[in-house]
Amino acid sequence: MTTATVPSLNTEFEVFSKLETNDHEQIVFCNDNSTGLKAIIAVHNTVLGPGLGGTRMWHYGTEQEALHDVLRLSRGMTYKAAISGLNLGGAKAVIIGDSKVHKTEALMRKFGRFVENLNGKYITAEDVGTTTKDMEYVNMETNHVVGLPESRGGGGDPSPVTAYGVYMGIKASAKKAYGSDQLGGKKVAVQGIGKVGMHLVELLHQEGAEIYVSDINEENLKAASRNFGVHVVNGDDIYALPVDIFAPCALGAILNTENINALNCNIVAGAANNQLANEDQHGPMIREKGILYAPDFLINAGGLINVYSEHTGYNRDNAMRDTENIYNTTLEIFSLAEEKDIHTQHAATILAEKRVQDILKVRSTY
Repeated sequence: MTTATVPSLNTEFEVFSKLETNDHEQIVFCNDNSTGLKAIIAVHNTVLGPGLGGTRMWHYGTEQEALHDVLRLSRGMTYKAAISGLNLGGAKAVIIGDSKVHKTEALMRKFGRFVENLNGKYITAEDVGTTTKDMEYVNMETNHVVGLPESRGGGGDPSPVTAYGVYMGIKASAKKAYGSDQLGGKKVAVQGIGKVGMHLVELLHQEGAEIYVSDINEENLKAASRNFGVHVVNGDDIYALPVDIFAPCALGAILNTENINALNCNIVAGAANNQLANEDQHGPMIREKGILYAPDFLINAGGLINVYSEHTGYNRDNAMRDTENIYNTTLEIFSLAEEKDIHTQHAATILAEKRVQDILKVRSTY
């Protein structure tokens, strides 16, 4: 097991520049030739507690793309934990590779060794491309892992809780936009119906929403049509669909200049991480278009709340109750944004950073 060196001087300076720009504490490059493991662990901030964040396995086009993704995701985890009132910091890991082809028990266990070597500074969990079974393999090499199956004393799949938090965020957004949080008859477009998206579709269906979906997985589309009577939309056509609510639940950075211009909705509230391609540019842009944006790291925090409960002594009822509070926090963010005349993502970031800075003052006082 080795820690990969940065390949060139220019790349090294670029990595440190990225660390400084996003105020990250640590990046670990993981390489193991025997298992084929190539991974990056990014620890953003540990003021509130150990950095907790899932391990994503994805077939990135370049290593720079993987680094960019893990830095954005780990920063989002800091804000997600802070705004949810959890005693956790932010971190994330990405494994470079196709999870359907390259993932093995040996690879996941070797990754667990790297997690163990961080001595509890990073706690991992499942994410896109990994499962509770993978976390069992990781757990064979380290105790710094959550998201284990219920049979192993864990909370199991956190996606139903994530979806419930997004649902609470959507209802709070409807309350702000329409004066009522009832979703019966509302048109909702869900982009991406994987584990979280499908659970969200079920919750929306139970309340009587008219649901439109898109996904690259044909089997998911068939299942959603069969079980919930959804309308299937082709690919990017979902952006311009005239709906009340657009819920991005696939990968991040999908709200760019072109797609925001295409949007034909009153609310954007979904489960995807880092939805705004550029927060400083696209946060104000979506606001100027008159669209109410529910900050992603706030409303998709249910999964983190669930695994935090596992970390402290798992209780599903407590996790669901704490996740339900996303409704109130979302309304608080909307009020703060109005008060300060700023876009909602900025307001949520201010609230999250304030908690980190407040606790940093406590810990630096002797």
